[in-house]
Amino acid sequence: MWNSGSFRAGRCYRAPKGAKSKIVTDSYEKWCHKMPSSNIKAVLFDLDGTLVDSAPDLHVAANRIMAEEGRGQIDLPAVTNMIGDGVPKLVERAFEATGGMPDATTYDNAVKRFLNFYADHAADLTRPFPGGVEVLARLKEAGYDLAVCTNKPYDATMEILGALGLDIHLDVVIGGDTIPGVKKPDPRHLQAALDNLGAGQGEAVMVGDNANDVNAARGTGIPVIVARFGYTKGPAENLGADLIIDHFDDLPAAFEQLP
Repeated sequence: MWNSGSFRAGRCYRAPKGAKSKIVTDSYEKWCHKMPSSNIKAVLFDLDGTLVDSAPDLHVAANRIMAEEGRGQIDLPAVTNMIGDGVPKLVERAFEATGGMPDATTYDNAVKRFLNFYADHAADLTRPFPGGVEVLARLKEAGYDLAVCTNKPYDATMEILGALGLDIHLDVVIGGDTIPGVKKPDPRHLQAALDNLGAGQGEAVMVGDNANDVNAARGTGIPVIVARFGYTKGPAENLGADLIIDHFDDLPAAFEQLP
């Protein structure tokens, strides 16, 4: 079982006790109805393809590394389909799309260069999906505990969340390197967030966009909502989520329909 001692130092964010979220001024106009009352007290969000459209920055980083390796360029839709399993897997897929995998040393060096470049450019072109900022502010004001659970490296995650003003609404952030060797769909990734939030299985829901999110939620024993507007890699209906939303404005109604 996961325990707090398995965290890497500095790789898990937990908001200071008593910290309050800033309220987006127009959130009540966009959310004309109150959040529903339910047993849900914690909401876990995926990052890439759920809260933010990060594909443009990952596209730039992937093509930079491929150019350095003398490979061809990859279009944005192709890179978008490579997202969701962490940087090493994205780099592997980029190599496979441009001629095949190199030797292990070349691959490892490419991953390191990708991470070094991306750490400084993770928020250049990345933007929240419509309604993303408002949904976090509204949920926080309504009393929900909020977490981000992502396979993205922690440092790049925090750069994005800070640059886009999303970090002020969050209680816990679990990155892809927070627990050594543990990424979604491993349920321990989500369980780490639940433990830090003090939430049980019947008190939380996952909001994501791909199979890793669905499978991690299933393994943790919590319901899952899929964002159709994200990087679903196919019809959202095929992912086996409890519910699907087309916009963050649909989230309150989705909460009411959870099993």
